[in-house]
Amino acid sequence: MAVWDDVLPDTDRAVFEAAGWGKDAGFGARPALLVVDVIYNFVGDVPEPILESVKRWRYSCGERGWKGVEELARLIAVAREREVPIFYTGMDRRPDGFDQGAWNWKSHRAGEASDVKGSLGNEIVAEVAPQDPDVYFVKDKPSAFHGTHLLDYLIYLGVDTVITTGTTTSGCVRASAVDAAQYNFHSIVPEECVWDRGELTHKVNLFDIQMKYGDVKTTDAVIDYLRSLPQRPCGELTPTAGGTA
Repeated sequence: MAVWDDVLPDTDRAVFEAAGWGKDAGFGARPALLVVDVIYNFVGDVPEPILESVKRWRYSCGERGWKGVEELARLIAVAREREVPIFYTGMDRRPDGFDQGAWNWKSHRAGEASDVKGSLGNEIVAEVAPQDPDVYFVKDKPSAFHGTHLLDYLIYLGVDTVITTGTTTSGCVRASAVDAAQYNFHSIVPEECVWDRGELTHKVNLFDIQMKYGDVKTTDAVIDYLRSLPQRPCGELTPTAGGTA
């Protein structure tokens, strides 16, 4: 049973099936793992019900975010074991909000202190924090590709598959997964490794990704895929603790 089955109208299901959407595009041979905005702003500093968490952390997804962190930690461990390159995005906003532009217009809580440079909210959650070989960069817009060097890095490594994880499903994850497909990468989203503050938006956006842009897989399926690959599948240019091999 797909995660969206309980919210998908029968007519919608019939339309997409009749139109031929939803075919798996499959995995490639040279993957990279993308960890999108897994920072305290999006889960809070402790696991707690979402309505409690958003009182202090306006972006928080609450306990569902922490469940996602647990699943993501499993996936990251296997990616490190196989020496798959890992890219992290985060936020580091100016106090005046200038660098966010229109991104500030949709919340009356824009500009709270948890968003700005140097705040705890912008730190990657410790359970999945980057290590020396990983690449971390800040983005100002939803997609990890927008205004960043991510595409440059992926081309340099000869990557053909982008595995997008993190938060939120309907926002930065979706934007990044769609852009990965638009740049002709195999776009993979491990279902349990992404999360959202809204249950409906989580399910509907995973459905839409599966129908039109990429493959929504279980975490276990993605782990099995990574373990099937040769060691260091992206080759000698893969980042290492001592620099480039």
